[in-house]
Amino acid sequence: MAGQNIVTPSADGLAASARAAKKGKGLPPVHLWNPPFCGDLDMRIARDGTWFYLGTPIGRFELVKLFSSILRKDDDAYFLVTPVEKVGITVDDAPFVAVDFDVEGEGEAQVLTFETHVGDLAKAGPDNPIRVVRDPDTGEPSPYVLVRANLEALIDRKSFYRLVELGCHHDEWFGVWSGGQFFPIIPSADLAD
Repeated sequence: MAGQNIVTPSADGLAASARAAKKGKGLPPVHLWNPPFCGDLDMRIARDGTWFYLGTPIGRFELVKLFSSILRKDDDAYFLVTPVEKVGITVDDAPFVAVDFDVEGEGEAQVLTFETHVGDLAKAGPDNPIRVVRDPDTGEPSPYVLVRANLEALIDRKSFYRLVELGCHHDEWFGVWSGGQFFPIIPSADLAD
């Protein structure tokens, strides 16, 4: 009887598998891969976008970028996925941070293109919506933009302030336009207070 091949996930092994699976430009097709779950890896993405392995920040940007390219969210859990293994990781808030954005056009024709801390670009619109969640205790806003397949970026504070500067009122809401869609930030009535 053949024994089971037990795989112990490691960051080095995942990085090697990810490099081998990445062909050409663009992101690997992690949505097509369905490898067996190999366990949880002691890897965490902090709210500020810093990646940690075994409690230590990962200092090599290229490695963080590689890991971010094989990140997938299934239901409420995050995984690093290669064709041969799937490991769980911890994400404190959103896996990405939107650190800047460009504006093209104005008004309803405006398009906002966000850039994440790992270089991903997302044009806000119907496929990449912006949402704002308010802390129920403090009222502090946490703005997000969908980057790709269930993976969001927390919009950093300076970018959120720039969004507010571009804001306008529409259907009793204050918000921003992008890609032909209006994204509400706060009810207009709340601004009168």
